[in-house]
Amino acid sequence: MASRINPHFQQHAPCFALLQLQNPNTLLPSILPPFSSSSSSFPPSSLTIHKMSCYSPSRRSFVTVNAHMTTEEKPVSQNRMLVYVPPHPLIKHWVSVLRNEQTPCPIFRNAMAELGRLLLYEASRDWLPTVSGEIQSPMGVATVEFIDPREPVAVIPILRAGLALAEHASSILPAMKTYHLGLSRDEETLQPTVYLNKLPDKFPEGSRVFVVDPMLATGGTIVTAIEHVKKRGVTNQQIKVISAVAAPPALQKLSDKFPGLHVYTGIIDPTVNEKGFIIPGLGDAGDRSFGT
Repeated sequence: MASRINPHFQQHAPCFALLQLQNPNTLLPSILPPFSSSSSSFPPSSLTIHKMSCYSPSRRSFVTVNAHMTTEEKPVSQNRMLVYVPPHPLIKHWVSVLRNEQTPCPIFRNAMAELGRLLLYEASRDWLPTVSGEIQSPMGVATVEFIDPREPVAVIPILRAGLALAEHASSILPAMKTYHLGLSRDEETLQPTVYLNKLPDKFPEGSRVFVVDPMLATGGTIVTAIEHVKKRGVTNQQIKVISAVAAPPALQKLSDKFPGLHVYTGIIDPTVNEKGFIIPGLGDAGDRSFGT
């Protein structure tokens, strides 16, 4: 992606890119590769940058860059699915480690865990409930703010590869609860089947839910997972999806079915092959994480 970024954006890197799924007939921006699918005549929605808020080290200030060639700024719709690709150099680094076919299993799993930590950090920004007060420091009274442990936060790794991506979640979200959901995909039909469901009968009111699935390829698994979560009293706006790599078919399905959903991914790849694997992707995330 870096090679396709407009030089105007590069000088303000790192930037936090916010991508909106819009009309499938519009053109793709130059910073993203063309999307295609070898398995079907998939007509994906275009991903366009709605806004980029960037930090410029040289100027030591925050600037806002509009990617639309218009004079007025369009507000972000609450009814559109948003896809976030944080271009942090560490995220790029760990994605690169995961891509390398020579990366051994232990290092692959560690890279997946580190990538998950970074993505969860970005996804939890301005989303976690806090409580404020005063404490005594060694030098005086200080006004402080803590994450409110009374507010429910849930992390749901999709087994089995999601376990690796969510491995360090507790270091970011110390008051979280973990619920496991296991799905397997038929190699012929590519349809998912639930083989383990440890979700609660109903999530507490106001829950914030992170659904962790490393590979968003055809979209069948993640759509099934979110449907199971929503049956337990959670809205689209209460869910954030964490993935290592995403592809257009999955993003299109999520956008169609769950408006208002937010997706955080390390990178967006252009193609899904006839076997349902993302190209170039990083292979089978579960097999490479656990060596089986």
